[in-house]
Amino acid sequence: MGLSDLLQQATGSSLDGSAAFDQVAGSASREQLGAGVAEALRSDQTPPLKDMVGQLFGQSSPGQQAGLLNQIIGALGPVLASGLAGGALGRILQPGQQQITPDQASQMSPEEAGAIAHHAQEQSPGIVDQIGRFYAEHSGLIKTLGSAALLVAMAKMKNDQSNS
Repeated sequence: MGLSDLLQQATGSSLDGSAAFDQVAGSASREQLGAGVAEALRSDQTPPLKDMVGQLFGQSSPGQQAGLLNQIIGALGPVLASGLAGGALGRILQPGQQQITPDQASQMSPEEAGAIAHHAQEQSPGIVDQIGRFYAEHSGLIKTLGSAALLVAMAKMKNDQSNS
Protein backbone atom coordinates (compact mmCIF):
# COMPACT_ATOMS: atom_id res chain seq x y z
CA MET A 1 0.00 0.00 0.00
CA GLY A 2 1.41 3.41 -1.01
CA LEU A 3 1.56 6.56 1.04
CA SER A 4 -1.50 8.02 -0.70
CA ASP A 5 -3.54 4.95 0.19
CA LEU A 6 -2.33 5.02 3.80
CA LEU A 7 -3.15 8.71 4.13
CA GLN A 8 -6.59 8.19 2.61
CA GLN A 9 -7.24 5.33 4.99
CA ALA A 10 -5.79 7.13 8.04
CA THR A 11 -7.66 10.41 7.59
CA GLY A 12 -10.95 8.73 6.83
CA SER A 13 -10.89 5.91 9.35
CA SER A 14 -11.91 5.34 12.88
CA LEU A 15 -8.42 4.02 13.67
CA ASP A 16 -6.74 5.44 16.72
CA GLY A 17 -4.85 8.56 15.55
CA SER A 18 -1.59 7.27 17.00
CA ALA A 19 -1.83 3.90 15.25
CA ALA A 20 -2.72 5.53 11.93
CA PHE A 21 0.14 7.99 12.35
CA ASP A 22 2.60 5.13 12.93
CA GLN A 23 1.58 3.61 9.59
CA VAL A 24 1.86 6.91 7.76
CA ALA A 25 5.16 7.95 9.39
CA GLY A 26 6.69 4.63 8.39
CA SER A 27 5.90 5.28 4.72
CA ALA A 28 6.39 9.04 4.45
CA SER A 29 9.64 10.81 3.68
CA ARG A 30 11.12 13.01 6.40
CA GLU A 31 10.29 16.00 4.20
CA GLN A 32 6.62 15.00 3.96
CA LEU A 33 6.43 14.29 7.66
CA GLY A 34 8.16 17.57 8.51
CA ALA A 35 5.68 19.54 6.40
CA GLY A 36 2.80 17.81 8.17
CA VAL A 37 4.25 18.53 11.61
CA ALA A 38 4.84 22.19 10.68
CA GLU A 39 1.22 22.46 9.56
CA ALA A 40 0.05 21.03 12.89
CA LEU A 41 2.25 23.53 14.75
CA ARG A 42 0.72 26.43 12.77
CA SER A 43 -2.89 25.25 12.75
CA ASP A 44 -5.67 27.03 14.58
CA GLN A 45 -7.16 23.56 15.16
CA THR A 46 -4.34 22.70 17.57
CA PRO A 47 -2.97 24.36 20.71
CA PRO A 48 -0.65 27.36 20.25
CA LEU A 49 2.88 26.75 18.99
CA LYS A 50 4.42 27.56 22.37
CA ASP A 51 2.30 24.92 24.09
CA MET A 52 3.01 22.20 21.54
CA VAL A 53 6.75 22.91 21.40
CA GLY A 54 6.84 23.00 25.19
CA GLN A 55 5.09 19.63 25.28
CA LEU A 56 7.50 18.13 22.74
CA PHE A 57 10.47 19.62 24.59
CA GLY A 58 9.27 18.15 27.89
CA GLN A 59 9.03 14.67 26.32
CA SER A 60 12.44 14.94 24.63
CA SER A 61 15.78 13.61 25.77
CA PRO A 62 18.44 16.23 26.66
CA GLY A 63 20.07 15.59 23.27
CA GLN A 64 16.79 16.20 21.46
CA GLN A 65 16.17 19.30 23.58
CA ALA A 66 19.58 20.65 22.59
CA GLY A 67 18.85 19.81 18.95
CA LEU A 68 15.66 21.87 18.98
CA LEU A 69 17.29 24.86 20.65
CA ASN A 70 20.24 24.63 18.26
CA GLN A 71 17.81 24.72 15.31
CA ILE A 72 16.53 28.05 16.64
CA ILE A 73 20.01 29.39 17.32
CA GLY A 74 21.11 28.33 13.84
CA ALA A 75 18.17 30.09 12.22
CA LEU A 76 18.38 33.34 14.18
CA GLY A 77 22.00 33.46 15.27
CA PRO A 78 23.19 33.24 18.87
CA VAL A 79 22.94 36.96 19.62
CA LEU A 80 19.30 37.32 18.58
CA ALA A 81 18.33 33.92 19.99
CA SER A 82 19.90 34.79 23.36
CA GLY A 83 17.43 37.62 23.87
CA LEU A 84 14.28 35.59 23.16
CA ALA A 85 11.74 34.85 25.88
CA GLY A 86 13.26 37.19 28.42
CA GLY A 87 16.79 36.01 27.71
CA ALA A 88 16.18 32.36 28.64
CA LEU A 89 18.81 31.12 26.17
CA GLY A 90 21.17 33.94 27.08
CA ARG A 91 21.24 32.70 30.66
CA ILE A 92 22.75 29.36 29.60
CA LEU A 93 24.76 30.31 26.49
CA GLN A 94 28.32 31.27 27.33
CA PRO A 95 29.84 34.27 25.50
CA GLY A 96 30.91 33.17 22.03
CA GLN A 97 29.14 29.81 22.35
CA GLN A 98 27.30 28.84 19.16
CA GLN A 99 25.53 25.65 20.32
CA ILE A 100 23.62 24.49 23.40
CA THR A 101 24.82 21.26 25.00
CA PRO A 102 22.42 18.59 26.23
CA ASP A 103 23.34 19.49 29.83
CA GLN A 104 22.50 23.14 29.20
CA ALA A 105 19.27 22.25 27.41
CA SER A 106 18.11 20.13 30.33
CA GLN A 107 18.25 23.26 32.52
CA MET A 108 15.41 24.84 30.52
CA SER A 109 11.78 24.27 31.33
CA PRO A 110 9.26 23.20 28.68
CA GLU A 111 7.53 26.57 29.17
CA GLU A 112 10.77 28.45 28.43
CA ALA A 113 11.39 26.33 25.31
CA GLY A 114 7.84 26.99 24.11
CA ALA A 115 8.24 30.72 24.70
CA ILE A 116 11.55 30.70 22.81
CA ALA A 117 9.87 28.96 19.84
CA HIS A 118 6.98 31.45 19.93
CA HIS A 119 9.30 34.46 19.93
CA ALA A 120 11.51 32.87 17.27
CA GLN A 121 8.43 32.48 15.06
CA GLU A 122 7.73 36.20 15.45
CA GLN A 123 11.28 36.96 14.26
CA SER A 124 11.37 34.35 11.52
CA PRO A 125 8.09 32.60 10.57
CA GLY A 126 10.02 29.95 8.62
CA ILE A 127 11.39 28.59 11.89
CA VAL A 128 8.20 26.53 12.21
CA ASP A 129 9.20 24.59 9.09
CA GLN A 130 12.62 23.92 10.64
CA ILE A 131 11.01 22.75 13.89
CA GLY A 132 8.71 20.48 11.86
CA ARG A 133 11.69 18.97 10.01
CA PHE A 134 13.56 18.51 13.29
CA TYR A 135 10.70 16.62 14.91
CA ALA A 136 10.17 14.56 11.74
CA GLU A 137 13.46 12.94 12.70
CA HIS A 138 11.87 12.01 16.04
CA SER A 139 8.43 10.83 14.95
CA GLY A 140 7.76 9.01 18.21
CA LEU A 141 7.62 12.38 19.97
CA ILE A 142 5.07 13.74 17.52
CA LYS A 143 2.49 11.27 18.80
CA THR A 144 2.61 12.98 22.21
CA LEU A 145 0.84 15.99 20.66
CA GLY A 146 -2.47 14.14 20.55
CA SER A 147 -4.90 13.12 17.86
CA ALA A 148 -5.95 16.60 16.71
CA ALA A 149 -2.35 17.47 15.81
CA LEU A 150 -1.81 14.07 14.20
CA LEU A 151 -4.90 14.46 12.05
CA VAL A 152 -3.86 17.96 10.95
CA ALA A 153 -0.38 16.64 10.07
CA MET A 154 -1.79 13.70 8.11
CA ALA A 155 -4.35 15.92 6.34
CA LYS A 156 -1.52 18.23 5.22
CA MET A 157 0.48 15.26 3.97
CA LYS A 158 -2.58 13.92 2.12
CA ASN A 159 -3.21 17.31 0.51
CA ASP A 160 0.43 17.65 -0.55
CA GLN A 161 0.37 14.10 -1.93
CA SER A 162 -2.79 14.86 -3.92
CA ASN A 163 -1.27 18.02 -5.38
CA SER A 164 1.92 16.36 -6.57
